Amino acid sequence: MRALTWTGLSPPPPAMVARMTMTSKMVALRRTSLRKDSVCVRATASSSPAVSSGGVVEAVELAEIGEMSKKWKWKGEYSINYFVKSSPEDVNPASQTVLLVHGFGASIPHWRRNINALSRNHTVYAIDLLGFGASEKPPGFSYTMESWAELILNFLEEVVQKPTILIGNSVGSLACVIAASEKKEESQRDLVKGLVLLNCAGGMNNKAVFDDWRIKLLMPLLLLIDFLLKQRGIASALFNRVKDRENLKNILTNVYGNKDNVDDTLVEIIAGPANSEGALDAFVSILTGPPGPNPIKLIPGITKPVLVLWGDQDGLTPLDGPVGKYFSSLPDQLPNFNLYVLEGVGHCPQDDRPDLVHERLLPWLAQLSST
Repeated sequence: MRALTWTGLSPPPPAMVARMTMTSKMVALRRTSLRKDSVCVRATASSSPAVSSGGVVEAVELAEIGEMSKKWKWKGEYSINYFVKSSPEDVNPASQTVLLVHGFGASIPHWRRNINALSRNHTVYAIDLLGFGASEKPPGFSYTMESWAELILNFLEEVVQKPTILIGNSVGSLACVIAASEKKEESQRDLVKGLVLLNCAGGMNNKAVFDDWRIKLLMPLLLLIDFLLKQRGIASALFNRVKDRENLKNILTNVYGNKDNVDDTLVEIIAGPANSEGALDAFVSILTGPPGPNPIKLIPGITKPVLVLWGDQDGLTPLDGPVGKYFSSLPDQLPNFNLYVLEGVGHCPQDDRPDLVHERLLPWLAQLSST
């Protein structure tokens, strides 16, 4: 889930509301022009009787996630919330270890519709990044993409302690890309076995996407908002307004392709942590901070297997934007990349249409174990 290129997982600033209105019209036009070609395969509703055409799957209850969550001290200082679940018969030779990394403003429960499907055959970890969910939100902390990538690698080293498939959404995807591309010690690099990227972000905020004319048009306004957000009173008033549950539900409805999945539970998943201590500081730091490394520059250095899933109704990181176009071109350029475009899906495929995600993800995980 990004800041000014909002992921749909936290209340956006007013500029993003304007942008979403503009881009939603573009998305409608773009759907009629996107071609089916050799570099991307289109995924439609699953024909499996286990799921419906609306993407309804068995979800983990929020209470279970809360009860099973654990705490880990990052750098001996910051409390990080995480969750782990695996099949009782953990003897499947095709079993993988996966780590789920949420997007901006989200948390572990945003994967509630994926955990059961994955844990039938795999060991599933999920983490609340620093500043989100039930993890600590330290005052004065300067959030960066690099710090989240470091957090992921340290978590693999100290908690998981085995080669892991990183599965991320939006800025979570980008953090996974950075973690997989970091020039670390060989033992640390080997902990990342592969990547699954769901609508990968171009940066922590829109300052990373200068090549998109839509961002260029809004850039003066975005810079003004950066300035205003650094004024505590203004930031607090804005944050309180946009995290209002009714406003948040309306925004999420514009971000999701499957409107039925924008329910009260989803709103609570996003709004609840936004009311915790330190949430405002995290919000401001992420929106006004540096965008971080560009995935376009990092991807060529990744040799591990990569699965890319992209919702074609994403108006926030659209397929015809700089980042979307780049990822669409990768299967023709890099043999370790597979890309599937998910029709009728927005920016958060794992929660928007989990059935379509599982249809591509589960076979890919099984195949990975045989290579």
